[in-house]
Amino acid sequence: MDFAHGSVPEPHPAIAPLTFLLGRWEGAGVVGYPTIESANYGEEISFSHNGKPFLIYSSRTWLLAEDGTIGRASHLEVGFWRPQPDSTLEVLITHPTGITEIYYGTISGTKIEMATDAVVRTATAKEVTAGKRLYGLVGADLAYAFDMAAVGQPLQPHLSAQLKRVGTDPDAESRERR
Repeated sequence: MDFAHGSVPEPHPAIAPLTFLLGRWEGAGVVGYPTIESANYGEEISFSHNGKPFLIYSSRTWLLAEDGTIGRASHLEVGFWRPQPDSTLEVLITHPTGITEIYYGTISGTKIEMATDAVVRTATAKEVTAGKRLYGLVGADLAYAFDMAAVGQPLQPHLSAQLKRVGTDPDAESRERR
């Protein structure tokens, strides 16, 4: 059976350094910036593949009330993570608010550090000029921190979260059933 008809391809060898990310992750974090009020948020991140030499990435967030109940949707981003043979990483992330970021970084075991090389925005998008992201496993959890330079502010902490794996790599499950 081919991929279009339900068969899941084997992961491309190039994504081997990032396979620890495959699956769905959920958790909570804190958002803050000088131009906004600090708040708690929930997040779901998904990493998948289609047999090509990149990961498919998506993240969606929602605000959390003080009692932990889910509030309104907050943020969404999608992209592609492209590991390179020299343990570097190229990442493209697009936001529905009119911003696209290109990151370059390094992979060191289960730690990923990256910084923007370019931020492109539409005429109506918020002024974002730089970003820096750190992802890594803390025990079995995926933790990350995101620093941002935007709306005249220098690069500084913006988001951080800790997420638990809630879905295994669906591609691995499909391969196991074959």
